[in-house]
Amino acid sequence: MTTIDWDAAAGSFDEEPDHGLLDPAVRDAWAGRLESWLPGTRADVLDLGCGTGSLSLLAAGQGHRVTAVDRSPRMADRARAKLAGTGAEVLVGDAARPPVGERVFDVVVARHVVWLLPDPAAALKHWFGLLKPGGRLVLVEGVWNGTGLSATALTALLSAHTERIHHEDLAPDSRLWGKRVDDERYALVARAMPPHRHTEVVDVHLILRRGPDVLLARRSGTGYADGLLHMPSGHAEDGEDVRESMIREAAEELGLDLEPEELKVALVMQHRGPGGGARMGWFFVAEHDPARPPRNAEPEKCSELDWFPLADLPDDMVAYCRAGLDGYRAGEHFMIHWHRDGEPIAYVPGGAGRAVPLAAAGETTGLVHHIELWVADLAEAERGWGWLLGRLGHAPYQRWAHGRSWRRGETYVVVERSPELAAGGHDRRRPGLNHLAFHVADRAALDTLVAEAPAYGWRLLFPDRHPYAGGEGHYAAYLEDPAGYEVELVADSRPRP
Repeated sequence: MTTIDWDAAAGSFDEEPDHGLLDPAVRDAWAGRLESWLPGTRADVLDLGCGTGSLSLLAAGQGHRVTAVDRSPRMADRARAKLAGTGAEVLVGDAARPPVGERVFDVVVARHVVWLLPDPAAALKHWFGLLKPGGRLVLVEGVWNGTGLSATALTALLSAHTERIHHEDLAPDSRLWGKRVDDERYALVARAMPPHRHTEVVDVHLILRRGPDVLLARRSGTGYADGLLHMPSGHAEDGEDVRESMIREAAEELGLDLEPEELKVALVMQHRGPGGGARMGWFFVAEHDPARPPRNAEPEKCSELDWFPLADLPDDMVAYCRAGLDGYRAGEHFMIHWHRDGEPIAYVPGGAGRAVPLAAAGETTGLVHHIELWVADLAEAERGWGWLLGRLGHAPYQRWAHGRSWRRGETYVVVERSPELAAGGHDRRRPGLNHLAFHVADRAALDTLVAEAPAYGWRLLFPDRHPYAGGEGHYAAYLEDPAGYEVELVADSRPRP
């Protein structure tokens, strides 16, 4: 029988080399058992208390994606060497609460681990939480000379979480041990019961606006996406509605006391992180109040808090956060953002899009589909219109040899230098298009746009009457680009008496 020595300081097994599987016949016997316990198709397997990685190697050899955990750095190093080239990941950590973040698995395997845990009931509860719906927990245990954990006792612990427990008596199979044994040795395969109803974590995210800028926080010390920028966020707790949750999170993370009426729903997005479960994210927008500046109220979780241009977001962001902000800028209200396993958590510039906008129910007949402007100088138009439309929340949409477009919601604007373009320039005073008009969030945002516009080729029309060139109570700016196209930006248009 393998002599097992539990190293309490390291939290792992020191035993015969190779977890007792050096003998080819013994190894083949365990491979056969493992194959019967694991799914027939490729699965995500978590091996806890992996030791030198022998079971992990067998699982990887059968085509599974393996994550192995051992508390002893020395054991983990030996496991990494053994598993080199298999694609398996080896982590150093406590088997009772493995450091796998939000990932979930098809199978959790533990061999001769449960009987040594200080609180096996708590560990089993946590392990069931690491399983995907319908996943399985494979436990190999026994009693040696009166020491260990009996199948009856372990079954009782598992019964709190599932009724689907398969018991296999391993003692009679001498091939597994390299000799005959007469003590209790067994395996229990416990299935996670599929939930009666689908449940998801509900996230809340704050888009705090300061004119053209948005507040972002850099994650630190959380174990998930550390080093990347994200909006202030959290998840709803039992008994909270999403607005209450957002107010609480803003207070905890930013020291802000927001009123319910300050929060507007910007976007709802179902998203899934790589290796994790689905979540439902509510994105709220609120305006910055200079009298209540945000502060980093959780420095242990946030290393940086700063304002960034919404129209020119940084790349080092969590991917679904970036997708949410891009969707908000484009006027989307409902989206799906789905990571596939193995994809990076971080946003990848120019990478394959994972965000899918969902059209809301409603009549579209009669709404503007798109506006197309033919221009003589595409580069000049792209510079000026790209800046303006981007600042107004339109996202880049299409790009081809003769044109560009920017989209917000179901409507997009095109600038094109068509091969069919006739001679002559645009004159807004002739029959045809006179100008385009856009809403702007508020007067401060409009004033910022007017100040920035000359750097992008736009000039202010009617400066002597600005900002009331359209009449009293109509706070607006009229801009003209080098080609003679006019836009009207409206921040406030109160009804005239």
